[in-house]
Amino acid sequence: MFVTCEVGANGDGYRCDIDGNLWCGWGTGPDINGVAVFNPAGQSGSAPSRCRERAANVCFGGRYRNRLFMAASHSLYSLYVNTQGAPGG
Repeated sequence: MFVTCEVGANGDGYRCDIDGNLWCGWGTGPDINGVAVFNPAGQSGSAPSRCRERAANVCFGGRYRNRLFMAASHSLYSLYVNTQGAPGG
């Protein structure tokens, strides 16, 4: 088992970065909606964003794969991050 979600947590689409971190669309309520990031050991780190709605799918894009796109219930969010998405996915 890699990650155990707390009761009520909704982890959804995911992508890995070049450092082996797992980025997941996340949502459990207004204070936690956005993206959750887990290191290769399965420990959560700080989330780079908070959204007003639950993020379902995430992907890295842009010229250097350093822009994170988040598809939420009614909106599309994006932000630049300090890493790159793993190539090929």
